[in-house]
Amino acid sequence: MTSPIQSSHANFFIFNNVQLPFSAYHQNTLHIMSNSSEMLSRRIKLANGMAMPQIQLGLYMMSGSETSRAVKWALSAGYRGFDSAQWYHNEREAGQAIRDFIADAKSNTTNLTREDVHFTTKLRENSTSYDVVRKSIKKSVDACGLGYIDLFLLHSPYGGPDARLTSWRAVEDAVRDGEVKMAGVSNFGVDHIEELMASNPRVHPVVNQIEVHPFNTQTAIREVCAKHDIVIEAYAPLARAMRFRNGTIVALARKHGCTPAQLMVRWTIQNGFITLPKSARRDRLVANADVGGFEISQQDMEKMDGLDEGLVTDWDPTDAP
Repeated sequence: MTSPIQSSHANFFIFNNVQLPFSAYHQNTLHIMSNSSEMLSRRIKLANGMAMPQIQLGLYMMSGSETSRAVKWALSAGYRGFDSAQWYHNEREAGQAIRDFIADAKSNTTNLTREDVHFTTKLRENSTSYDVVRKSIKKSVDACGLGYIDLFLLHSPYGGPDARLTSWRAVEDAVRDGEVKMAGVSNFGVDHIEELMASNPRVHPVVNQIEVHPFNTQTAIREVCAKHDIVIEAYAPLARAMRFRNGTIVALARKHGCTPAQLMVRWTIQNGFITLPKSARRDRLVANADVGGFEISQQDMEKMDGLDEGLVTDWDPTDAP
């Protein structure tokens, strides 16, 4: 069965050389799910010896009802990781959907437990008040209802050095107290990473979640994170579909018999990143993980790297003071 190629028209895909509406994508669901399940089972080992799923579902800008549906669909498809945030206002719905799925014997055919599902959320704002941050973390634990949070991130470096380091100390204590299993950062630039590591943190930051894709390769941040054994977690790995019509992306997608989205997810996988493709549509969240059937050559990876234009699709706090 030929893999689909996304058309330049976002609502259509090419299947066996025929342009079809994306609503027809369910016809290939069994084929796609069999391939995506293998990729969704992959985990990345982290500096603390723990591991987390390499492909996770991003929940950015999903309403509560969208989150509830998408999380259940994703769990059925084999996703085992979900990325939320206090800012997204969907921690409660994400946690409830995970709990409901686990409790439903009809849906949970593989006997998943809480420990099989990885849940990430993030601090809305850094603060110079330790108590404010500790209360905020506890509020997220209560909101999701999962008993603990697998990964808690500082969402940005905003607030200045004192706020960053005070907030990190609160996260460290949340790890100590069992509210959080792992800690990390998001949108941290080179100087922020060096600042945190120079503070001799008691808990090693396991990831830095940043916008990274072929159109914004973030080489300097990747290098400093590699130096400190911090894994890159890629948000907006699809560049929010802004470059799906790019000539190089279209040509390479056709070459590999995949969609532009799948090509860009595969690029993050081959770079060793954890990746967070986001979709509230069942067909697309399944298709986004169907990236195990091809490999991008080194030459084509370099072509994709050459697309770097520093594209920022939302915000860029990485140079905050």
